[in-house]
Amino acid sequence: MQSRLPEPSAAERAHSDRLLQLLRELIAVQGPLSFAQYMERCLYAPGLGYYSAGRTKFGAAGDFVTAPELGELFARCVVNAVQPVLAMLGESADFLELGGGSGAFAEAALQALAASGTLPRQYLILEPSADLRERQRERLHANLPAALNARVQWLDRPPERDWRGVLFANEVIDALPATRFSVRDGEVYEEHVTLDGEGRLRRVDRPADALVAGAVRHVERGLGLPLADGYRSEILPQLPYWIQAVSGSLSAGLLLFVDYGYVRREFYLAERDDGTLMAHYRHRAHNDPLYLPGLNDLTASVDFTALAEAGHSAGFDVAGYLPQAQFLIGAGLQEVFEQAQAAAGDEHGRYRLAQQVKKLMLPDQMGERFQAMLLARGLDPLPLPAELLRADRRDRL
Repeated sequence: MQSRLPEPSAAERAHSDRLLQLLRELIAVQGPLSFAQYMERCLYAPGLGYYSAGRTKFGAAGDFVTAPELGELFARCVVNAVQPVLAMLGESADFLELGGGSGAFAEAALQALAASGTLPRQYLILEPSADLRERQRERLHANLPAALNARVQWLDRPPERDWRGVLFANEVIDALPATRFSVRDGEVYEEHVTLDGEGRLRRVDRPADALVAGAVRHVERGLGLPLADGYRSEILPQLPYWIQAVSGSLSAGLLLFVDYGYVRREFYLAERDDGTLMAHYRHRAHNDPLYLPGLNDLTASVDFTALAEAGHSAGFDVAGYLPQAQFLIGAGLQEVFEQAQAAAGDEHGRYRLAQQVKKLMLPDQMGERFQAMLLARGLDPLPLPAELLRADRRDRL
């Protein structure tokens, strides 16, 4: 596996070694780390974690490409979908983006919101990474007029006061630290990371605590049968608490999550018996999360049934669930594409737009692998595009 991956530079290896030393020290002090704790350090340890350090993550020079990095079509469709909600809530409405990435989505979304005449009072970005926050700030200041930049504000934590508007998160839940579990002889075990006799990382199973075991039993009740002996996968027992933390102060509005994943009965298929965990390095996917900690993006697919349950427990109703392709069609992709093509300056620009649509829409690209879930509270009637509502598949949850 590792031989197929690009060779890291000496500086990259040194960076990973610094994080590895931190992990060794933690394990020496407190014993084996749960996999969720390990994943959290690998992604978010200050100055060392994947999202906290300065290396490029997004786009061709990084490790993966998200929908906003492809171009403006995705952001313009998202704005089409949520614009009626912002219009209904009026001048007091805010837009909150969780995890702003490179700033590409905010740039395109603010331009589209301005064009639609529904600029939010504030465009908020909840970004835990100081490095990414600075990159976002530089991009927006370079590419947007001062009037739009004046509406942007970065947050260290979710809003504490009640607010109204739209919360948007693209490929955020897949990066939440995932709990890895296994079932053996009818008992639930939780995967941990420890050290072997030579100081190398290795994975071990330990009896799960009540929270993890209870979450796994809940999944089994939903499936209507126990998971097979030896079955291993991921679960997010903290998801209801996370949803409440990021959206609990939203008194009226919409949550829109776009991510890759499945409904529960597909997530825990019998043949998917080693879960969905993946590591991404230089546009290569591999399945060794212990390799070069801090240099890989670690992700696990989303159980959208669990997301719906977490939203419901936080006081939201499912307003829509559908594949990304259907979401984009329902949000006016055809018209957005035609407008962009008409404005393209040359054949190369039109070709790039066509390639963008293929990546967003084809089933084996993002079209079916990615799903969109809309959760609403305090909206009556629900102001969403009619074609989007007609494509709703929430009955599959």
